[in-house]
Parts: sequence; structure tokens; C-alpha cells
Amino acid sequence: MEIGISTFVETTPDVKTGEVISHAQRIREVVKEIVLADQVGLDIFGVGEHHRADYAASSPAIVLAAAASQTNRIRLTSAVTVLSSADPVRVFQDFATLDAISNGRAEIMAGRGSFIESFPLFGYDLKDYDQLFDEKLELLLKIRESEKVTWKGGHRPAIDNLGVYPRPVQNPLPVWIGSGGNQDSVIRAGLLGLPLVLAIIGGSPLYFEPLVQLYKKAAAHAGHDLSKLPVASHSHGFIAESTEAAAEMFFPSTQQAMNKLGRERGWGKYDRSSFDAARGFEGALYVGDPKTVAEKIIHLRKHVGITRFMLHVPVGTMPHDDVMRAIELLGKEVAPIVREEISRWEGDSEVEL
Repeated sequence: MEIGISTFVETTPDVKTGEVISHAQRIREVVKEIVLADQVGLDIFGVGEHHRADYAASSPAIVLAAAASQTNRIRLTSAVTVLSSADPVRVFQDFATLDAISNGRAEIMAGRGSFIESFPLFGYDLKDYDQLFDEKLELLLKIRESEKVTWKGGHRPAIDNLGVYPRPVQNPLPVWIGSGGNQDSVIRAGLLGLPLVLAIIGGSPLYFEPLVQLYKKAAAHAGHDLSKLPVASHSHGFIAESTEAAAEMFFPSTQQAMNKLGRERGWGKYDRSSFDAARGFEGALYVGDPKTVAEKIIHLRKHVGITRFMLHVPVGTMPHDDVMRAIELLGKEVAPIVREEISRWEGDSEVEL
């Protein structure tokens, strides 16, 4: 069971003071968060790509590279790379470079992206939303397979037997598919034999179990080895010494961020009752003391089949020291509980078989 962190490097106004920190400061903070995550034994750190004023990381590979030489074992991934509006050649080159700096710890999490600012910024039409992703994923995988590439599509100039460099340390460079729970996207990931990441940020996580089974069914149909296809979740949450403290610390910035997005997307108001319901045992928020959060992660593994859990923290802007403490608790207290219980449970399952 892999456990780690994901972040969107947000720079929303501080709930108490209204202060907005600079993009530069928040990026430097995230590098420190990645270094700490490595030191406390976490397995993975993901940085999401966005192109708007309240998010600082438009280039996850560069942020991750800044931490790569200061870390030893933690894997470094985008979360996600908005592949539809990116050039797959450049994406591959950036992450192959990150792979070199980190000596084989880079990953790409490819997705369509739920934010659309990158499309007009890079000159793409949203009416081509699905076609762009399919075509660019095809090219990315072709580059991954071969040093020399010949390819032709409808939304990018053709490539005629040209080399793409540098080549990564890992062969192949890991490419995951990020999905918000769309059936077509999980089927595509399965048919391609690519690892799957599910954004489980609302409702009951148990609702995602049929999607995991659909993914595995598609992968098996295509002849892929299911034992080599991990499934990850990206879920909002926060850890403190007590569950009450965690809730009080995490709610204000979460409410602010969710209501801001809600106004943009037409969602209902996010209030304390919504928050408290979601942090219940069957809810999608992983907020509490280490034991509470560990129990929810174990539940997710046993009943949904998740093999990598990524705690998304912070949501909105929180004090950096609080975020660092949550990362420390995840690595030093939550992860050992989860790993020990999963190891014991899976060992017992093998004995029963």
C-alpha cells in the first residue's frame, strides 16, 4: 500500500487575514513539503497543473525537479498533467529530465483536467476536448515506446522518424490515467494497461468499487496482467493530533475553496453540515487524528481495492506549518498503521485461500 500527498499549490486568500501569498513563496513551500514527505517515509508526491491566478504550479515537472535532488526515495508525479492542451513531446522530455534528476522516480499522471483555462491559453478549442486527449495520449505512449517516432494526427503537426530526448531512466516511464469517475476513462485505462487514479472527493468512496471492477475487467479483456496495474485515489483530507482539531483547522479553507469553485460551476453552497457528513466513516473526506484517517484508508483498500492513497492537502490556503505537521503525521503515524494492517489482512486472506 503506497501512501503519499497531492497538492494544487493553491494561493487563495488566507481565511483569517485575507492575505494572498506570492506564487513564488507557495512554490518554495511545496518544495519543503516534498522534502519532508520523503524524510517521513511517504511513497509519492503529486503536483497538479493549473493556469490561473489562485494556483501557482503551471509546470509540475519543474516544481518536482526542484525537490528531486533534495530527496532520496519518494516518487514524483504530476497530478494531473493536462495532456489535452499540452505537447506530448515536451511532456515526455520534461518528465524524462525529472526522471534523470531523481534517478528513476518520475511519473506522469495524464488527464483531461477539470479546469479549462489552459485550452484558450495554448490555442485549443474546447469542442475538441475528447479528441485532443485521445490523440495526445496515443502520441505520448508512442514516444514512451520508441526513441524514434513516426506519427500523424489531426491536432498537432506530424512527426516523421524523429528522435525524442532525453530518454528516461525508467523503461517504460510510468504513465497513469487520472479520472473523476467516468466509465469511458476507466475502460480506456484498462484496455491500454495503464495504472488508474480516481479523484474521490465526494459521495461515498464505496461507490467507486464498481468502477475499479470495470477497469480490471477491461484490462483482463485486453490481456493485461492485473497484478501490475495499481489503482490510486486522490482524496481531500487533513491530519492533526485530535479529530476535533483537524476538523476545525481544515474546514475554513476548504469551505472557502469549495464555495469559490461552486460559484464558478453552479454547485450548491458548501457548509459545515456538508463537511461533517463527508468526514464521517463512509464519507470522502479523510480528516481526523492518525487512527481515524488510517482506519478510513484501510477501509478504502479492503472494499474498493485502492493500492495507492494520495491525501490532497491543503484545500485552499492553510498555514504552512500546519500542512507540514499533517504530512509528518501521515508519514510517521498513519502510514505504519495502514501498512501493518494491510499486510496482516492480506496475509490472513492468503492463508484462508
